Amino acid sequence: MKFTSLRLAAAAGLIGLGLGLAAPVLAAEQENPPRAVWSFSGPFGMFDRAQLQRGFQVYKDVCAACHGLNQMSFRNLSQPGGPEFPADQVAQIAADWIHKVREIGDDGQPAERAPRPADRIPGPFANVKAAEAAHNGKAPPDLSLMAKARSYERGFPWFLVDIFTMYQEHGTDYLKAFLTGYEANHEVMAGLHYNKYFPGNAVAMPNILQDGLVTYSDGSPATARQYAADVTAFLMWTAEPHLEQRKRIGFQVLLFLLVMSILLYFTKKRVWSSLEGHA
Repeated sequence: MKFTSLRLAAAAGLIGLGLGLAAPVLAAEQENPPRAVWSFSGPFGMFDRAQLQRGFQVYKDVCAACHGLNQMSFRNLSQPGGPEFPADQVAQIAADWIHKVREIGDDGQPAERAPRPADRIPGPFANVKAAEAAHNGKAPPDLSLMAKARSYERGFPWFLVDIFTMYQEHGTDYLKAFLTGYEANHEVMAGLHYNKYFPGNAVAMPNILQDGLVTYSDGSPATARQYAADVTAFLMWTAEPHLEQRKRIGFQVLLFLLVMSILLYFTKKRVWSSLEGHA
C-alpha cells in the first residue's frame, strides 16, 4: 500500500496521532484500514446526531487531555448540522470545560477564565512550546482537521473505483483503524507502541481507548471500538461541519441543471422548428 506524502513524512520520523517520534519505516508491515460503515457516507449521507454527541463526550473525557480542537468554538456544538446540543447545555459545557481560556488581564498580566460559548475550545497547553516540552519535544497535533489530514492511497485500480462509488471516507476509516489497531505482542523501541495501521508500525501515542472508560447516557456499548467509531465521526464533523449543507446544495444544483437542460432542449426545438425541411 502506498501512503500519501504527509503520512510518509510521519513514517520517516514524526507521528500521526501520537505524542512523540516514530520508529524507522517498516512500510511492508502496515495494513490497509478496513472499510467502515458511516452514516455520513454517500451523496445523501447525514451525521448521526447521537453519535456526534457521544464522540464529543469521548473527546472531552479522553482526548482533550493532550489534543486541542482549536478551529472549533463551543457555539458550533449547537449549530444545525452538528451535535446540536441545546444552547443552555453548550453554555454549561463551556463553563465546566477542563481547560481555561488564557488571555491578558486588565493589569496586563496573563490570566485565565472559564470559557464562554463564543470562545474557541481551549486546548491543554498555552502554546506549542509548552506542548513540546510536555511530550519529549513533539507537540500532540490539533484534531480539528484530523479526519481530512490523515488518509491513505488505495492504489490502482481502486482509486478509480472510488471515484465512481464516491468513496471519500479514507480519513475516517484510517482514524478508526488507528485507534483500534494496537497490538501488544510485538517488539518496538522503548517508549513506543505497536500499531498495525500506522506507517512504521511504532507510535509514541499509547492505546488510550479501553473498554469501560466512558459511560454513555444513551446506553450505547462502552467499548473501545464504539469509542473509536464515535470520536472519529465527531472529528469528521469538526473537519467538515457543513457537510450536510454541501450535499444538499449539490443535489439542488444538479436538479436545477437537469430542469434547465430539459427546458433548453424544448426551447431549441421550438425556435428552430420553422427551419425544419429547409436545410
